Amino acid sequence: MQLYNTLSAKERAALIEEAGQDRLTISFYKYAHIGNPGIFRNHLFIHWNELDVLGRIYVAHEGINAQLSVPAENFQRFKDFLDSITFLENVRLNIAIEQDNMSFLKLKVKVRDKILADGLNDATFDVTNKGVHVNAQKFNELIEDPDTVLVDMRNHYESEIGHFKNAITPDVDTFRDSLDIIEKDLQDHKEDKKLVMYCTGGIRCEKASAYYKHKGFKQVYQLEGGIIEYARQVEQQRLENKFLGKNFVFDHRRGERISSDIISQCHQCGEPCDDHVNCANEACHLLFIQCKKCAEKMNDCCSDHCMEIHALPYEEQKALRKGIVVSNKIFKKGRSEVLKFKR
Repeated sequence: MQLYNTLSAKERAALIEEAGQDRLTISFYKYAHIGNPGIFRNHLFIHWNELDVLGRIYVAHEGINAQLSVPAENFQRFKDFLDSITFLENVRLNIAIEQDNMSFLKLKVKVRDKILADGLNDATFDVTNKGVHVNAQKFNELIEDPDTVLVDMRNHYESEIGHFKNAITPDVDTFRDSLDIIEKDLQDHKEDKKLVMYCTGGIRCEKASAYYKHKGFKQVYQLEGGIIEYARQVEQQRLENKFLGKNFVFDHRRGERISSDIISQCHQCGEPCDDHVNCANEACHLLFIQCKKCAEKMNDCCSDHCMEIHALPYEEQKALRKGIVVSNKIFKKGRSEVLKFKR
């Protein structure tokens, strides 16, 4: 019985290209009380591997968080399988606006302590006691209300390339950083203001809505389905789009364009740009914004030093990387002294 991925990304990409079938990029989450995440994890992998599902899925006692792709022809079987699981029946699926057959190249289902790291250690906090979900139309109405405080629950590198107008965009590296900062900044408005939050697909602002209710905020709302679902409803219902720029996404695409506005700049030259890349030097792999001219000039690297490393033969690069851990940069996306035009 296969319980783990056995193909490399390169091998999987070749199979996808050979199959020539359209795939759907999908994300969903659900907070729920799961008794044995390990058994549930194996159950998911066995069934999804048969359906050629690929992606990154986290399972914990508090629920599931999934970002994946599935062959379009297998979508109904995939949906039927979800509906066969009691707490996932009719779960909202966020289907990407811009599709890419190569958005995911491996199936990784992992058991974690939490599906969304929050740094909280409070047994009285109930993550399922969430705030009020609102659709795109109601969200548009709420954010025009002078008694509303609109907060972006994402990290700095996400809101930098796109956010709702008039939103508070905390300059944070992680979700856990934002919780206390926002509570402190808004502590005088727990009674009189409507706290409205949004994120990419809903998972962060749903946990945040429960947390702020737990902390005494009386009027707490969240954009249901996040920016992904908002963009879909705006297009289908012909609503006014109040989002500026791109929505950062956590797959190969790195972003979906929601409006034509470019609100960020190349971190190397300062020209208008909202294309995220990873430094081509694998020992660095820094995420930053780079325009096409700088990509050509810098050979897809973030600095002269990385460009020198990247120009070396592969085996020399590999030898230099030996023993070096770069995971400490995972929460330093877009932050580096070499990026002269990072805001």
